[in-house]
Parts: sequence; C-alpha cells; structure tokens
Amino acid sequence: MSTPKIKSVVEEMAQPYLDEHGFELVDVEYVKEGSNWFLRVFVDKDGGIDLDDCSMISEYLGQKLDENDPVSTAYFLEVSSPGAERPLKKAEDVTKAVGKNVFVTTYEPINGLKEFEGRLLSFEDGELTVQSGQKKHVIPYDKVAGARLAIIF
Repeated sequence: MSTPKIKSVVEEMAQPYLDEHGFELVDVEYVKEGSNWFLRVFVDKDGGIDLDDCSMISEYLGQKLDENDPVSTAYFLEVSSPGAERPLKKAEDVTKAVGKNVFVTTYEPINGLKEFEGRLLSFEDGELTVQSGQKKHVIPYDKVAGARLAIIF
C-alpha cells in the first residue's frame, strides 16, 4: 500500500475515536528512517494532550491496526502532540493561528522571498497577512508550501 493510502486509512480509522474523545487529528506520517518505518500520529486538544492521552490513543490505534492490517511492513507506532511549533495543515488551522507567530514557506517567491516569519495578522479572502518587523507580507494561501506555528526569540 502506498504512503498516501496508508495515511488515509489511518486517518479514517482514527477520526471517529478522536472525535468521540475530543481530540483533533493534526497529521499522520508514514516515513522510513534508516532501516525502520515509523507511523506517527499527531493529535491535540484544547488545553493540550498528556502522556495518558497519547497512551490511550496508541492502544486504540494499535488494536485497530492489528485488526485491519493496512501496513504490510513492520513499523513503530508513535502517537504524540504536534509540539509548540505545530504544523498548520488546513485552512482551519491557519484561521486558529491568527494573532500568533508563524513560519510560512511558499512554492515561489513573493516580493523576492520564499520564507516569512512573524505574527499572523489575518487570514481572509484566501490570503495570509504576516507582520515581520515593520513589513507586512500578503501571501496567497494557494502559494503556501508549508506553515507552522513559530517560537520567536
């Protein structure tokens, strides 16, 4: 099974359980590191998640994955928080990040830049406005290659 298909199947398995228990599915990764495969599931909830939450979700997913066996190779299952610099995968994530510090990369240069770091002032009409120092950058959402929350020192 292809990596995108595995991600999709795991998302379908996890979503009802996560919804029922008040968790948000942030991302699923299926990656090879060295000789090992890792299936990583990143979850969050209001107020953050703790080790008990991760353990409970891991136990549920492990059982579901064993029952349905969508992954033919051996792998390590990891369930964790997306961390302080969580990725902003969906438009809804970007909307929730308004007022916070972000790091945004684009597919092509916008005013000569492909990386933007600063406070997300708004996300309206398909455009992000990021304040970086004294400059405001307007970035079309369809040009965003990646975005995440940022800790700026």
